[in-house]
Amino acid sequence: MAQTHVVATGVEARVASGIPTGKMGVWWFLASEIVLFGGLIGSFVMSRVGSGGWSEMAAHLSVPLGTFNTFVLLTSSLTMVLAFAAAEKGDQKGMRTWLLLTVLLGLAFLIIKGFEWGSEIGAGFTPMAGSFWSFYYTMTGLHALHVLGGVVVNSILFLSALMGLLRGREHRVELAGLYWHFVDIVWIFLFPLLYLSWTKGGI
Repeated sequence: MAQTHVVATGVEARVASGIPTGKMGVWWFLASEIVLFGGLIGSFVMSRVGSGGWSEMAAHLSVPLGTFNTFVLLTSSLTMVLAFAAAEKGDQKGMRTWLLLTVLLGLAFLIIKGFEWGSEIGAGFTPMAGSFWSFYYTMTGLHALHVLGGVVVNSILFLSALMGLLRGREHRVELAGLYWHFVDIVWIFLFPLLYLSWTKGGI
């Protein structure tokens, strides 16, 4: 029978496999999120293959703006890695700095996406303008909610670090990082599907 025991820091228990229960919980959560986004992406691809006119609608998206936002989000993934690296070294100042930058980059992504949505809706491309737009707003909106959730978590970690409450609990930065990297990976799939597949050779 599997037994659990408390790690040396007294922060969390480990299962028999040696994986902290907190990390195991995050992996299970991400598995459910993969099912959610995988279902949406699969439905999008199947609907697009079986319908016409989607390329014309997708062509109205701003590829430069989407590309820049992709760069912003990928950069935030790097700053998250650096935050965890600083946490492992016990570099509290570095951890706070990189967490703050991750939060700011996440907010920048949301602001740019909000501006993009506003421009598209202003041009008449609402969620009711066609199947493509329904999928577009659903997929990018759900993703944006996940980015917002990550921003909230990282903000809490930053404030905790600022007050010295993360000492001995630096593993929480790693858990937040797992979620944040998942959000970035989802966007890596969404960006080419939505912004680039209308080009020559695309779907």
